[in-house]
Amino acid sequence: MYYTLKLCASRGAFEAVPDPPHPVDLKRIRARLEASGIPVVDARVMLIAQMEREVTFGRDGRVLIKSKDPKEAQRMFDSLRPLLETLSDAPPS
Repeated sequence: MYYTLKLCASRGAFEAVPDPPHPVDLKRIRARLEASGIPVVDARVMLIAQMEREVTFGRDGRVLIKSKDPKEAQRMFDSLRPLLETLSDAPPS
């Protein structure tokens, strides 16, 4: 569902974009993250998770990992991929 991570335009983060576009249910993502002990800020159109690096989940399915290290960003995204895949059929919030 996702392309591999790519450096975003600001060069301060890596972004994964679903292909094809796929809205996600932010309420369910928030519940899963919080159940795992991860603090989450709900900004309505996006979630901001405080992991080892800040991770933003957009309701359009985009994931932004604030790291300049491609290996770190890939490792973090790989750990999030199962969560995103289990919620891939969820209706958008």
